[in-house]
Amino acid sequence: VVDSTGLKIFGEGEWLQKKHKTKAKRKSWRKLHLGLDLTTGDIVCSDLTKDDVGDPTALPELLDQIDAPVSRFLADGAYDGDPTSDLLVDRFGEAIEIVIPPPITAVLSLDAARNPTPRDKHIAEFRDKGRLAWQVSSGYNHRSRGEAQIGRWKMVIGPKLKARNFPNQKTEVRIGTNILDKMNGLGRAKYEAVA
Repeated sequence: VVDSTGLKIFGEGEWLQKKHKTKAKRKSWRKLHLGLDLTTGDIVCSDLTKDDVGDPTALPELLDQIDAPVSRFLADGAYDGDPTSDLLVDRFGEAIEIVIPPPITAVLSLDAARNPTPRDKHIAEFRDKGRLAWQVSSGYNHRSRGEAQIGRWKMVIGPKLKARNFPNQKTEVRIGTNILDKMNGLGRAKYEAVA
């Protein structure tokens, strides 16, 4: 599961704004990209980019950090498109299952009738069964664990970066990733169904 979120940059801007009653400046932030292994719950890849870098653009550097085989890729609609699909197939082979919801306005490819792509199959299932049924049948609902990991990050590590310059902020993210993986290694909650 791959997802991203924004992290604020810690600074004196808010303090100066309160003290001197200055006008609010545009807040600066960075984009945190996390990749989660659904089996172990570990963060297998992470990266920090500037706010103008899109999710698909950051994906190659995230995938470079993964040295295990990947059989399934879950992400939100920001990753929809041929560049992402082509990159995943090149890295992990034709057998990879790509679960990315296409937008509601998506259209089938020209060759969908004879040779449908996985995306074409998703679009057809959207139209036939509806979005919620597609989410259940495709396993897209498991992506919520990636969102939970981001929530855990913001709760444990915090929603702000403390470092002032970009290289140090990237180091701060690597340290945060290691902390959350260590915590995960100490033990995860086990759930049992109770009648």
